[in-house]
Amino acid sequence: MKYQLGDTVLILHSNEEAQVVDIMNDKMLMVDVKGVTFPVYMDQVDFPYFKRFTEKKLFPAKKDKQFVDDVRKEKRSQEKKVVDGVWLTFLPVMDTDEFGDVVVEELKIHLINRTETPFNFVYKLHFFGKPDFELKNTVHPFEDFYLHDVDFADLNDSPSFEFDFSLLKSEKNKADHFETSVKLKPKQLFAKIEELKEKNQATFSQRLFENYPDKLVEDRPELGRLAAKGYKIYDASKGRQHLEPARSVVDLHIEKITDDWKRLSNYEILSLQLKTFEKYYHLSIAHHQHSLTVIHGVGEGVLRDEIHDMLRLKKEVKSFVNQYHPNFGYGATEIFFQY
Repeated sequence: MKYQLGDTVLILHSNEEAQVVDIMNDKMLMVDVKGVTFPVYMDQVDFPYFKRFTEKKLFPAKKDKQFVDDVRKEKRSQEKKVVDGVWLTFLPVMDTDEFGDVVVEELKIHLINRTETPFNFVYKLHFFGKPDFELKNTVHPFEDFYLHDVDFADLNDSPSFEFDFSLLKSEKNKADHFETSVKLKPKQLFAKIEELKEKNQATFSQRLFENYPDKLVEDRPELGRLAAKGYKIYDASKGRQHLEPARSVVDLHIEKITDDWKRLSNYEILSLQLKTFEKYYHLSIAHHQHSLTVIHGVGEGVLRDEIHDMLRLKKEVKSFVNQYHPNFGYGATEIFFQY
C-alpha cells in the first residue's frame, strides 16, 4: 500500500496538504483538510515532497531596509468557509470484477452541514415506500456526518432518503421543523456514476436546503368583517357538505379531462393529468372514502410511475395495487386509504 494512516499527502487539484485518516479500499482514501473530512481517489493525491522542495528557496531574498514608521500590523489571513446549505452526498465504492470491469458495490451516504447552524435530524430510508433504516442525531456546523451504506443492488427498489430537520436551539421566528427528501431513480443514478468516472470525481451531492425556513405566520381574518362584506361563512364541522362530490373512479386520459388537448405539449398534458389526480385524491380524503381507482392507461408508464411515487409519500395511503382488472387491464391503480 502506497499510503498509510497518518501520512501527509497533497491534494493535486487544490494544491492543499491533507492527512490520511482512513484507507477505504485499494483505490480510495479518506483525508482531512483543516478539520474537513472527505474521500478522494489515490490518483488525486501525491506525497508533498516535490512541492515543498520547489517552494523552498536556497538563498533567502534580500529584504529592503524598513523603518519603524513603515511597519504595518500583520493581518491574519482567515480562510472563509463556504456557506451554501445542507447536502446529502453519495460516495460510490467501486471495485473490479473478474472480467476486469469497474463495478459499483455500494454507496456510502453522508450528511454534510455547510452552514453555521447545528441541526437535529431524523433520517429514514424507504424502499418502495416501506421503511428500511432510521437514524436520529445532530449534525454540527461544517460537519460531514456519515449515515450508513446502501448496497448498489438495492437502488433499483425506488429508494427515498427522507429527513426531518429541527433547530438545536429553537428560535421563535424559525419553523419548528422542516421536512425534505431525495429520491434516486436508476437511470439518473447510472448517469451520475458515469459522469463521476469521466470527470475522475469521487462523490455527487444533492442539496437538501440552502436556508432553514422561517415560521409561517397565519393570517386569521375576523369573520365578522368578512361576513359584513358579503363572504359566506361556513361551520367547519359541516364543511364537507360544501365540497365537490368525490369519485370512486377517476379517468386521467387527457381527452376525458379537456377537449382542447391537441395543442398541449407532453409536459403540459402530464401536468394537467397530475393536477386532476391530486384534486380527486384530496376529495377522496375529505369525504373519507375507503378507496379510489385511478385510470392512467398503460403507454410508457410515465403517468403511472409519477402517481406511484406520490402515493409512497402520502400518509393517508394504506396500500395501492396495479394489477389486472377486467375493465381496465393493467391501466389502473387501486388506492386504499387509512384514517
